[in-house]
Amino acid sequence: MARSVPGAGQATASRVGLLGALALSMVRPGSSTLAMRSLRWVRDLDRLGLSIAFPIVHDVGMLLAAPPEQLAIGPRIALEPLLGVPGAREQLQEYEGLIRELSQCEAARRARTLRLSDDMIVVVLSKILGGAASVAGARPSYPLGMVADAAAFDALEERLLDLFRQMDRTFEWQGIALLRRGRLKVLTVADALDLDTLRLLGVLGANGSAASVQVDLLAAMSSPSANDVVNFSLDILPSVLEAKRKPGLTTRAGEGFGGIGTRGTMDALVLTELAWDQEDFVRRVMDNEVLYYAKEAVAEPAGRRHVLVIDATASMRGDRAVFARGMALATAKKLLLEGEDVAFRFFDSRLYEPHRAQGGSLPTGQVLSFRGERGRNPARVFSELVTALDIERSRDPREVIVHVFTHAALYIPRTLVQALKHRAKVACVFILPSGGQLDLDYVDLLDARWVIDHATLAQRDARAKRARDILGETDGAR
Repeated sequence: MARSVPGAGQATASRVGLLGALALSMVRPGSSTLAMRSLRWVRDLDRLGLSIAFPIVHDVGMLLAAPPEQLAIGPRIALEPLLGVPGAREQLQEYEGLIRELSQCEAARRARTLRLSDDMIVVVLSKILGGAASVAGARPSYPLGMVADAAAFDALEERLLDLFRQMDRTFEWQGIALLRRGRLKVLTVADALDLDTLRLLGVLGANGSAASVQVDLLAAMSSPSANDVVNFSLDILPSVLEAKRKPGLTTRAGEGFGGIGTRGTMDALVLTELAWDQEDFVRRVMDNEVLYYAKEAVAEPAGRRHVLVIDATASMRGDRAVFARGMALATAKKLLLEGEDVAFRFFDSRLYEPHRAQGGSLPTGQVLSFRGERGRNPARVFSELVTALDIERSRDPREVIVHVFTHAALYIPRTLVQALKHRAKVACVFILPSGGQLDLDYVDLLDARWVIDHATLAQRDARAKRARDILGETDGAR
């Protein structure tokens, strides 16, 4: 039975329960800040419906989050006082062996180099440890909360045994026993993890609320079609990663030094200027020749808004969906690197809500996992888009560019395309069916268009080359 903690409220019980559980941990991180991240992992896994013992989440998560030099693997305290449970010695020895094996697997080695966000680590943990989650209804004897101060993890080893004994630890022992029985499955899943998706997410990021991001990433990592989009995106992304805009220079404080200019303040004066004789120095000041260190310019708000509209109807299954979503991700990444404002919108028989890029990260999980299930109605969709642009323009007057990724039979009334043209520039990527051709009466109204034939779409190298060519041509189209 759980021992009561005198005077302990819910926060104290959570603190004692979580910290004390680390007595069974086999990984000791080098910093308390890193250790605090594990509290979010176990809480988010619980919200996803996976009840996993905290020491297991902590240890496996650390293998994914930190390089080996920041970790020490082995028992955190002498194990003898913990061996009152039958078979405990064997369980802990096998658990330590499993952690050492996981630390050497390819997934752990690659994950460390990608510097995964907490959301991505939660998703990876759910894949690796999902089979070791406790049966429905099994819960620890304490609430899962957050420890407010990272200092609680400092010199923790000295207090672990006392904290461990203050709570019933049946849940933790059961978790380690369950992991022991599922050892082979855990190692197999870790070795089979989709590392390409992790790599893409490392390049593009994944924004949104924590819960939605995790659900979308789980769906993306479980979808064969999403994996095809990932592979295609990785084929073409290198061509856009050199498009990063060079920062300008300014005298305004707030950014690091980025160059040398002839205007500035005395605290930014290049010290070698003081080597001039007094008269020469005065002359250089009067002639505006004195050199100052210049700050990097603070990024100004984007001058344009880009809306990437992706067709999710049944006509876009298979290679067409792969090309459209891969192109959309690469186009969005290029626009972000150029300082533009980007949002994605999917459509089938209706126009779905926008997913916006934030802080340099794309909503990659949403793009990879979205599925359309509502038929097709282009007239309704683009009528809704025109209305949405009117509403947005009332509070954001910036120029809008609409990029449409669709098949070659997207029949939109010409009058509707004209209405859209009054509100934005429009560029379309059309993907032809086998033996098909582009025959739409509004094509002449578009500001730019590209056509992908079936033969190109069916060959990986040709498809990637065509995508890179389009990405290179979009600068002139804008």
